Amino acid sequence: MEKLNSAEIGKLWAIYMGNSMATCILSYFLQHVEDQDVKKLLENALNLSKEFQSTIKDTFIKENIPIPNGFTKDDVNLAAPRLFEDEFYVHYLRYVTKVGLSLYSVGIPLMYREDIRKFSLYCMESTIKLGEHIKDISINKGWVIKSPIIPTPQKVNIAHKNYLKGFIGDVRPLHALEIAHLYDNLETNVASKALVMAFSQVTKTKKIRELFIKGEELTYKAIEGYIKKLHDDNLPSPELIDHLVTTSTSSPFSDKLMVFHKMDMFSMRVRNFGNSLAVNGRRDLALMYANFLKDISGFVHDAADIMIENGWMETPPEAADREDLSSN
Repeated sequence: MEKLNSAEIGKLWAIYMGNSMATCILSYFLQHVEDQDVKKLLENALNLSKEFQSTIKDTFIKENIPIPNGFTKDDVNLAAPRLFEDEFYVHYLRYVTKVGLSLYSVGIPLMYREDIRKFSLYCMESTIKLGEHIKDISINKGWVIKSPIIPTPQKVNIAHKNYLKGFIGDVRPLHALEIAHLYDNLETNVASKALVMAFSQVTKTKKIRELFIKGEELTYKAIEGYIKKLHDDNLPSPELIDHLVTTSTSSPFSDKLMVFHKMDMFSMRVRNFGNSLAVNGRRDLALMYANFLKDISGFVHDAADIMIENGWMETPPEAADREDLSSN
């Protein structure tokens, strides 16, 4: 059988790490869930995470590739008190399915070995099905965050000279794709703010708590920016879900898991900004995303420093270091 290429190894590694973390988090969520519909969602998501990990582990063993350490039972305290209400689990699952779909959609075109192609497509299809189930539950329970309604167009729009403006003068209203991405970023940030607030509440490490507080402040700053753009065009915005975090101060997760999770969550926003900028046509939105990107890059750097200092940061398999080889 042909050897795995770098893209296949890298994406399998990333899928393994993400689902290793998800297994810990979902296992804890299942200790504190009352709504039976939400429980089924969590069970489905947990089973998929375990299945994805198992397949990748088997592949790595066959290819003599080291199995990532990832996260284990040492990174989760299943006996910890409830930290989130049931509704939060649905918002969280909506976020992680979007992350999964983003990972698979980028990876699938780079996969060439037949077994890896089939596995990647299976991951994508399974995650899509989970996402649709999440939508059904969200709609039925009134927990959905929908993009706002805009007037039905009466004619084809052609761009005029003010199309790119956004600061002063004759600024056009937001178009449908700009609104969609503002809402997508809002949905992600609303879930992220509640999660990082919960993490700052339960960690006992001062430096890590300060990191999480900084992350919460940056997230709220972004939320305010998105909401202002919507309100300037008299469009509604979703509410925060901070109230879905309980007052528990007992941590269900290790500091390693929580820092990794927030570093990963903030890193994913970089891709979201790229998607948003790709369809954006106003200079004020472009500047806003650029400023938020700078903030996020600083947070990810600080989180990475903490991971490295504590010996927590695993990295993907690397290319050969030819200079090192030649020097030996």
